This record gives sequence, C-alpha cells and structure tokens, in this order.
Amino acid sequence: MTVTGSVHSFDVSTGVDGPGTRFVAFLAGCPLRCQYCHSPDTWFRRSGQIMDADELMTEIQRYERFIKVAHGGVTLSGGEALQQPGFVHEIFTRCRERGLHTALDTSGYLGAKASDELLDVTDLVLLDIKAGDEETYHRVTRTGSLEPTVSFAHRLADRGIPIWVRFVLVPGLTDTIENVDAVAAVAASISTVERVEVLPFHRLGAAKYAALNQPFPLAGTDAPTPALLDRVRAQFRAHGLTVY
Repeated sequence: MTVTGSVHSFDVSTGVDGPGTRFVAFLAGCPLRCQYCHSPDTWFRRSGQIMDADELMTEIQRYERFIKVAHGGVTLSGGEALQQPGFVHEIFTRCRERGLHTALDTSGYLGAKASDELLDVTDLVLLDIKAGDEETYHRVTRTGSLEPTVSFAHRLADRGIPIWVRFVLVPGLTDTIENVDAVAAVAASISTVERVEVLPFHRLGAAKYAALNQPFPLAGTDAPTPALLDRVRAQFRAHGLTVY
C-alpha cells in the first residue's frame, strides 16, 4: 500500500533542525494555534501537497551524499508531524535503511499517536515545551494542554531516545520566572534531555498572517532583550541543563 502525506515544503538547513546539515520536510496540519507561530500557512492539511513516500524519498536522495558527508540527516517538522504518524514512520524507516539519521520535530501534544514502531526508527526528538504549567500552556497554544507533552517526553526517556528541548521565549507571555523554572524542572526530570535551546521570539512570520488576512496575535511584542535571554538561560543552567 502506498503511504501518502501532506507536505507543505522542504528545505536544507545547517545547525537549526538537528545535528549537521539536514533535509527538513515541513508537514502540513497542526492542532495548536500558538500565539507566536511563524508558520500559520502550515495549520491545515489542505495547505500541503499530497506526496507519496517514494516522491519524498526521491527528494531526500538528491541530497543524500551531501547530508551524510556533513554528518546530518532528515528532520520531519511541521505544522505538527505527528498529525501524520504513518507517513513519518514510513519515511523514517526508509531513511534508516539508507543510513540516514532521523529527527522528529514536535510539540509532543500528539505524542500518543507515535507508535513504538515509529519511535524505533527515530534517532532524536526536538521537543517544543511551550510552557511549564497548564494555564500558561493553554494561553500560549490556545488549544492544547501540557500533560501530553510531559507524558511523551518520559516515554521517550524510557526508550532511551535523545531529546533536545526547545523553548520559545516571548516577553509578556512565557518569560516569567515561575514559568521558566517550571519548564526547566520538566526538562531536568527527563533523563535523555541532552540540551535546551532557548529561542528568542521574532515577528518574521507577520507577513504570512497578513497574506492570510489574519491578525498576528503578538504584533506589538518585541524580541527579548539580551538581559532577559541571559536570565532565562541561567535559570535552565541552574537546573543542571546544557543550554544553547
């Protein structure tokens, strides 16, 4: 049976979506509506192009030699990749057969949809922990809750899968001392977390909202100051975490 997925776009990047140079496919569809989302054009499955696994693998193989030499691999992102777990499993299985490192970029909110078989072919998870308590998490995502992400993270740890935690720092939304400490405590409780990436909020996606005739929720929010970034990174380090 041919496995198909809705693919919004793909790109090649270095040092952003996992180790080395990566082929990154952005799958279409996401259940969350994060206030800081810079890709509202990936929210719906219909916004992507239907591709079968052979077609996406053909694109990946165009870069295979390059990404192997650069000690990289393949990352499936979104949207939310776990809205299409069967497609992720198929692509990662084929990548593993070709000796390509696999990374899953996810919020973890749909972690229950990831089968054990999918996780068996996942080398790394880039886990976006959006907030450290349920109230803030729901305020950030407008639709989700924290618990599924935490449960998924501990499931990954039980399977020995490395995790890179990502945390988007938004002044006035995710920057309180209490919220950052709560996120750090969650990350520190997960045995396979290798690093935390504190990502400063930006407004680079504002033009996409305008093109979609939608208001950008954080249009009036500035990027975090260097002093705020230093404070937040120090909070994570105080929990014994390696911070980037």
